[in-house]
Amino acid sequence: MNKLIAALIAGLFATSVFAQAPAPVVTPATPAVVKAEAKATSANTKAISAEIKADVKADASVDKAVTKAETKKAKAHATSAKTKAEAKHDVASAAPADKTKAEAKADMTTAKVDLKTEKTSIKADEKADKVKVEAGADKMKAKAETTAIKAEGKAEVKAATVK
Repeated sequence: MNKLIAALIAGLFATSVFAQAPAPVVTPATPAVVKAEAKATSANTKAISAEIKADVKADASVDKAVTKAETKKAKAHATSAKTKAEAKHDVASAAPADKTKAEAKADMTTAKVDLKTEKTSIKADEKADKVKVEAGADKMKAKAETTAIKAEGKAEVKAATVK
């Protein structure tokens, strides 16, 4: 029994030694490769920094446009409410004989004010949406430039390795 266990253990050690893969041969990097890698790393860092800067700038412009649109819409609604209140006041202060005519005029005023408010809101949203689209395009351009610079760096390193 002891001999069997000893044989199994010896076989285990023998197979573990042969099962190991040989260590890969590491070729020392040439100065040209090191220089190309450093240049590529520097270019990648600058490209990523520029991409982040473009993203932040685009996000800021979107936030500014959305805030401006919301302000315009709020101002239009406030003006609308004020005009409607004045029209109701005119109806309330009208003589009983002129009440119907004053109500018709107030309804007309209300309709015109509602239309103007809607148009203002639509224009404000349209401008904000344009800024959003432009910001998205700017972000995509920055990302594409970063990807191109990374690819150029890899190609330069590969070319320096071949030399």
